[in-house]
Amino acid sequence: AGVTCRARSPPVPSWASVRSVCCPRPSDLLGPYVTLLCLSGKYWRPTLAKDVRVYVSSCSVCTQCKAPRHLPRGKLQPLPVPQHPWSHLSVDFLTDLPPSQGNTTILVVVDRFSKFCRLLPLPGLHTALQTADALFTHVFRHYGVPEDIVSDRGPQFTSRVWRAFMEHLGISVSLTSGFHPESKGHVERVNQDVGRILRSHCQDRLGEWVAFVPWAEMAQNSLRLSSTGLSPFQCVLGYQPVLASWHQSQTEAPAVDDCFRHAEETWDAVHAAPEYWRRPSPQ
Repeated sequence: AGVTCRARSPPVPSWASVRSVCCPRPSDLLGPYVTLLCLSGKYWRPTLAKDVRVYVSSCSVCTQCKAPRHLPRGKLQPLPVPQHPWSHLSVDFLTDLPPSQGNTTILVVVDRFSKFCRLLPLPGLHTALQTADALFTHVFRHYGVPEDIVSDRGPQFTSRVWRAFMEHLGISVSLTSGFHPESKGHVERVNQDVGRILRSHCQDRLGEWVAFVPWAEMAQNSLRLSSTGLSPFQCVLGYQPVLASWHQSQTEAPAVDDCFRHAEETWDAVHAAPEYWRRPSPQ
């Protein structure tokens, strides 16, 4: 579409013509707003504002010479490289799950060194103190107190209670940048995998996903990582645990047979996605 010229001026065929006549060099302009005011008095285009903004912002001379109008941007701070298991953790919540045995949320904890994960079903989104207590009960007492915990900027992790609790334990708190989930990509990937497992194998029994969580956690920790050639179990324990050591035989206790049969069905269901298990593990 051409450019319609006001005040009975002849029409200008394109934005290139307007640019060549009025502002051949973007460094001669005084910013997109003032430039738009000057041009809108003579010319009209459906995309005139967008064209002016893109043209002015493309000027390298203005970028180098004009005074900045914003606060200095912060420098990137890379995450420390862990030297042994369970020294640096990533935590996140997997929320909005259907109720199952009174639980609707999973607290996902990932060791950044070994990629070992712990999945903790919760009755809801915990407060800062409840989250800290869950970590101490299910993680710290088994593996020790870590040096650093990476999390997003949820209200639980930005509160004074969370910072005070971690400060007393000597744990540094690392918060990711807003809208930048790559900073804790390990736990985000585990969230996706666990959510896919639960959706795939609990779609016809949504209220029973809690029964799949221990098997999903065990299966996730049994995967061999492409970066190390070892599974999280091997990185943490030094060996690969036996996954199913029971014998296929009937006992005199029907309840025991039913329990092991249900466990075997659950394990088979988790392992029923070969394309998932053949996929390389996240780095």
